[in-house]
This record gives sequence, structure tokens and C-alpha cells, in this order.
Amino acid sequence: MPTSSRQKKKKGGDVAVQGTNDSSVVSKASAAARGYFHDHFLQHFVCKEARRAPLINRGYYVRWRAVDHCVRRFLHVTENCPKRQILSLGAGFDSLYFRLRADEALAGVVVFEVDFPDVAGRKTALISSNITLRGMLDPHLPAPTGAVHVCSGQYRLLGLDVREESQVKEALEAAGLDWAAPTLILSEVVLTYMETQWSDVVISWAAKLLPQSLFVMYEQIHPHDPFGSIMQDHFHKLNSTLHALRQYPDTAAQRRRFLDKGWDQCVCLDMNDFYLGLVPEDERRRVEDLEPFDEYEEWHQKCSHYFILTASQGSCMTQALLTHPPVSPVSSVNPSLSPVALSVKLDPACVEGLGMASTSVSPGRLLLTGGSGRGGRGAVSRVLLRGQEGWRSVTVEPSLDLGVRLYHTVTSCPGGGAVVYGGRSSPLSPARGLYKVLLDPAGPPAPLDGVKLCVEEMLCTGDPPPPRWRHTAAIVSHKGKDFLFVYGGKNESDAVLGDGHFLCLDQQHWTEIPVEGAAPEPLHSHSACSYQGGVVMFGGLDRRGVPLGDTVVLRPTDSGFSWETIELQPPPVPRYSHSAHVIGQKLVVVGGVWMHSDGVPGVVMIDLATRSSVEFSLDTTRVPWPLMLHSFCCELTDSEEPELLLIGGGGSCFSFGTHFNPQPVTLNLRPVLG
Repeated sequence: MPTSSRQKKKKGGDVAVQGTNDSSVVSKASAAARGYFHDHFLQHFVCKEARRAPLINRGYYVRWRAVDHCVRRFLHVTENCPKRQILSLGAGFDSLYFRLRADEALAGVVVFEVDFPDVAGRKTALISSNITLRGMLDPHLPAPTGAVHVCSGQYRLLGLDVREESQVKEALEAAGLDWAAPTLILSEVVLTYMETQWSDVVISWAAKLLPQSLFVMYEQIHPHDPFGSIMQDHFHKLNSTLHALRQYPDTAAQRRRFLDKGWDQCVCLDMNDFYLGLVPEDERRRVEDLEPFDEYEEWHQKCSHYFILTASQGSCMTQALLTHPPVSPVSSVNPSLSPVALSVKLDPACVEGLGMASTSVSPGRLLLTGGSGRGGRGAVSRVLLRGQEGWRSVTVEPSLDLGVRLYHTVTSCPGGGAVVYGGRSSPLSPARGLYKVLLDPAGPPAPLDGVKLCVEEMLCTGDPPPPRWRHTAAIVSHKGKDFLFVYGGKNESDAVLGDGHFLCLDQQHWTEIPVEGAAPEPLHSHSACSYQGGVVMFGGLDRRGVPLGDTVVLRPTDSGFSWETIELQPPPVPRYSHSAHVIGQKLVVVGGVWMHSDGVPGVVMIDLATRSSVEFSLDTTRVPWPLMLHSFCCELTDSEEPELLLIGGGGSCFSFGTHFNPQPVTLNLRPVLG
């Protein structure tokens, strides 16, 4: 490529990267305005405030909290040093200096900020025109000279390209940086936008020039799973490619990177580890109570794709490193992975949606209800009909409106039909009512316009359970009668529920049945399947927001039921928002979300007879789009081969866009079942 073309491309990329600053400061200001953290100065750097979604607010909170944690730790460790420095690379419109100055936390500290000249110029203009910001600086500032845009006693703002080592060194020296003083180097989603050869140079010269320093970096990881693929595409479309991901795709690679570039020690945590391990529980509870929230899958995936890193140079900086949680709340179970990958192939039907519920109502017919799609939340019911060319989707009009429902259950009844229970329209609005649904005609597939959904509200007696969603509902048997057993979930007032309820189907009566043994802890987003007259449950999310890997069976007894926890060897990796089916003595668990760093969940086969488990990865080479297997439906088909049809699924990928799996896929279970 000619030199002029390379320069134009570089310039265009630099401008695009500068644009990410504007979006970021608006999101930080939104989180601060909602009370996630205290920063009264961000509003002065925003032209027009915008309220972001709760997921975005949480994401920027954990970013702010991680960086603030490291900054405060550095200031504490160096509090007895007469001179200290903070060097913020690619600072953008960050308000760190103003916030620390207001907190009287800058004794003996000078803050140096470096960014592109255009960004530094815009920030200088904002500061000069704002009485609050201007009042935090010296009353009489010298005129800008060279790269120095602002030169106050404890604040220096420089406009230059951090990739140019010699220029950076010369400009920082002119601005008064003391290379021997303890220095915190801050890089908050900056270096990844550079070509890796240049970002490596920055890391190297910082280690070489600052012998008593702490490098703090917040960036992205895991580019190759579905969330990571969508994340990369987003930044690529913005002309802001995440270069570091190619060579340094995970926390281990980032740690090796810093050690190889001359740093003495390095600690790197993904944001799930940081949030659950280093943010106190009472603070997490405060944050989680600020706004209605029901995007757990997206939250955990966002946190698993970002990290906070500290690297130290010099003996006194070792104490400032991040600490690993004494007991990690995130399970360190490694998957016992089979060498066999399960094949997945596309089905021609066009069906998409999140939070739908499904059940098989007759051979060749699957019922789908509720969920949300590109058009928002809806009360649509559909039937998937199996034909010679595969499955096809037919919208059916129910005889009675089921209302808008997400994360509800549809459970097939032994005598025909199915029961629709629970769900929500929003995190503040649980769905009410209990319904019996039946396809008419219920026999062999009729013409497309001949399928109707008969809906009848079940007017039940007894003491009904509180409204809920993200629960499970399965059929159990007691004294010759069939019951709908509802367990767990959450609602608008309880973040997690741990109660079980029995509905006698023929009497339509909520009743109590004696249950012995230690019940599972409160949880939601788990799975429950009918098994030998009782239920087998797996996984879920607990009160702390940590995935579980427990397999628990509710077994029938003469007087009622009894809970039993099944110890599996090897234990499966904890997960939630998955689907599961019992086939003989095997529990087949598909998809979900886990916090394990390697890939995404495929299938775990749990042998209930031998109490063992095997994990299988999925071969998705025949699927031309990222296959996100959470908030999806899964049903056994009646084909000759043992197959599962996976329907819907996807999610909001933080600020990178929402992904919907546009078509069902078929999963061959032959290698699992033998």
C-alpha cells in the first residue's frame, strides 16, 4: 500500500477511535446520574445527557469500579511518598483528576493526561468554558506551549500520539513528569485500538522508563465465541478494530504479554471475577437494587469479555497489584470434554425470539408461545409443523389472549394439552393467570389454516404461589394423580425464589405435599425434567448471581417426595439459562451461560445411573451466524435419529447490538446416547 494511502487509513482509524470517547463519556454520565457511582464532573463533559439501559449502566459501573479500585489502591500504597504521578493514556473526557481533587485525594500527586491533539483541544475548551472545572485548576494558567494544552499545579493535559515514544518522552519531560517517582499508568480501552506492534511498544517503554510504576489496563478479551464475534464486528463497522484480541485473546495471554515486555509481576482478572470476588456483597446489593434488571445472560457475558489488569515494576509497587479473591465465587471446574463434537445443522423454518416457551403437543407439532423479537415483546403463538423438507412455522390465533410473556413455562400434560404458567412482560410486571392450551385438531397435521389454539383459563383453588418467571414447571405423580410442580424463579420483589408448589391437574387445586430432605437453594434460570414420577433439576443462578452445577432429584416416597443431591464425577461446569431433556437414564443439558473462560457451553450428558458426566462441544461450521444458546427453546423430535430442535435464542450484546438466532438448528444426539 502506498505511504499516502496508509496515512489516510491510519488517520481515519484515529478519528473513529476518538469517536468512541464521546459515546463512552455519555454512558458513564448515565450510570453516574442513576446513582451507580458518584461523579459530579462527568456531566460537564457531555453536550447532551442520555439515559442508557440498565445493562449499559451496570457495564460502565463495573468498569468505573475496577479502575477506581486500582487507583485508590495505588494512592494508598504510595501515601507516604513525597511525590506521586498518574499518567492516563488516551484519557479522553475522563474526569479522574477533578473527582480525586474534590475528594482531597491528590496530596503530592500530579495527574498527566495524554490523548490525540484534537481530543485534548476539545477537552481544553470544555474546561476553559466551565466555571466548575476551571475552578479546580490554578487561577492563572500559562499559555499552551507545544504539546501541553493545560498546565496547572496538579494537572497537565497533553495532545500527542502515544505511539510515538520519543515524542511522548520529550513532551512528558517538558510537562514535568519525574521518571523516578512512583507512577500509575492508566489505559482504559486504549491500546487495543492500536496495531499490536505499537501497543506492545507502549507497554515496553513504560516498563523501561518508569522503574517504580503500576500499569492498569481495562480491555476486551475472548473474540472467538458468539458474543466476541458480535463485539468484534461492532468495532470493525466503527472502523475501530480491536487489534490486541488477535494476539492476546484471554487473560493468560495478556499476563504473559506484560511479563514478556519487561514488567516484574502481573495480575489479570475478568470482570466476573472482579465483580463477584472484589466488590463487597453489600455494594453489589446496592447496585443491583438501583434499576429493574433481568438481563443476567448478557451481563455475565459482557463481564467475561472484559478484564482489569495490573502490572508492577519495582518492589514498592507489588503491594498495589490486584489481589485474587481468597475464595473465588466462580467455579474453577474444567469441563471433562469428549473428543467428539456434536454436529449442528440448519433447519429451513424462520423463527426467532428470546424468552419463548415451547412444548411438543403431538408427533410433528411443537407449540411456541410468547417471547420477544425484533419487533419487541409480543403475545404471538406459533406452531412448528414437521414436513418432508423440515420444519415450518405457522402463526396461530388463540381463542383467549395469553398476553405478553417472557421466561414462562409451557408444560405438556399426560392427558393432552399443555399448561402455560408464569412469565413477565417487563421486570416490574409479572404475567398473571394460569392457562390450559390445546391444539385443535390435535391429530395429524392439518392444512395450515386449519390449526387453532384453544385456550382456557384455569380457575384454581387453594393457595397459589407468588407470581414468577425464570422458574421451572414439570409433571410429577403422587398417589395416582398428576401434579404440576413449580420451583424457583424470581419476581419483581424477590431476586430469587426457593419455594416449590404442587398443582393437582384434574382438581385444579394448589395443594401441599410433604417433601423431605434438604431442598435446593433458591435459584432461577435452571432446568427441571420429569423423571421416574419426580423431577431432576440442574444448574441455575443463585442469590449471589453465581451459576450452579448441582444435579438434584425430587424422588417420590410413600408419603410424598424427598430431595436428593446427586454427586457427579467428574462434576459438570456450572451454568444457567440452558435447556434439558431426560432420555432414559440420561439427562441431556444443552447450551446456557457459564463463567468458564474456554468457549461456551455445548452439551453435557449426565448419566443418572452411573453418576457421571461428559461435556461435548458443538460443531457449528454449518451455521453461518453466531449461534447463541441462551434464552432459547429446545425440544426432542420424533425423527428416526435422536435429535433436538433448538429454537430461538440470542441476546443483547452490551452496546454492540442485539443478536437473534434467525432459524432453528437440529442437534444430533447419537454420539451422546451411544
